[in-house]
Amino acid sequence: MEVIRCEGLTKRYGTTVAVDGLGLVVEGGQVFGFLGPNGSGKTTTMRMLLGLIRPSAGRAWVNERPLPDPDGLSRVGAIIEEPAFHPWLTGRQNLEVLALHGPPLSAASAVDAALERVSLTGVADRKVKAYSQGMRQRLGLAAALLRDPVLLLLDEPTNGMDPAGIREFRALLRSLAADGMTVFLSSHLLAEVEQVCDRVAVVNAGRLVEHGRVSEVAAARPVVRVVLDESEQDAARMLLARWPVRTEGRNTLVVDGPEGREVNAALGRGGVWARQIRVEHLGLEEAFLRLTDTGLTDGEGKEEGEESDETAPC
Repeated sequence: MEVIRCEGLTKRYGTTVAVDGLGLVVEGGQVFGFLGPNGSGKTTTMRMLLGLIRPSAGRAWVNERPLPDPDGLSRVGAIIEEPAFHPWLTGRQNLEVLALHGPPLSAASAVDAALERVSLTGVADRKVKAYSQGMRQRLGLAAALLRDPVLLLLDEPTNGMDPAGIREFRALLRSLAADGMTVFLSSHLLAEVEQVCDRVAVVNAGRLVEHGRVSEVAAARPVVRVVLDESEQDAARMLLARWPVRTEGRNTLVVDGPEGREVNAALGRGGVWARQIRVEHLGLEEAFLRLTDTGLTDGEGKEEGEESDETAPC
């Protein structure tokens, strides 16, 4: 079952294009990572999928229903940016207030089940103003689970969590997927994404630049490390000029993209013989950096053009 489908999904704010012709399909029962640098359109896309903002062009389906059909969103839970709660109420009371808008039987059983699922039962009767940031994030997930969703949209869900909390959260997301739920999450913690996600999509400047299984995306941008005499570096760089090449240390060149035998053949045709040629697949984080040509930040900021109303400034 397709839980998300986007065809040409586009969002413009004046002259700024936040999402540019996005085409994406997410199958059910998996943890799907939605990755990109700040300002790449991730949060805008998630808001469109939740019906919070209207696309400028294109179409999207959620749970096989075309947006903005509310039936498609009836079993969707979400955390978009930091969850907001009444600080003077307890965690349990906050969920009870939210549960009043759900099915009649949810106010008791669903609240207890959600608190237990996110390991907050022991602090459920503590006021939220005394919660840590990580506890607030888990309470936000509990709120998203109240609707018994088949799809969870999570925007930076582990913000504020310590390493132990992140590890516990990772196990929770995997257990939700094992139960048949689909988790669609954005995160800048790429090491965590690599461990928890089945598939990922990478967006940059509002456009999809890569998607597939985590292992496929991580291996899609190999580098070839060439060790040779320092005196031959200039000649080697000329022979390898068809690929991006950078110098590492006094006697090593790092070549992006080709296979090792292609590098070896190119050098050999020019009479340069390397001491060592080694192909390396550098993992999801390095693949992400190469795909987006950017560095990582310590946290996600609000994306450019992403405001709560339709007339957001650029």
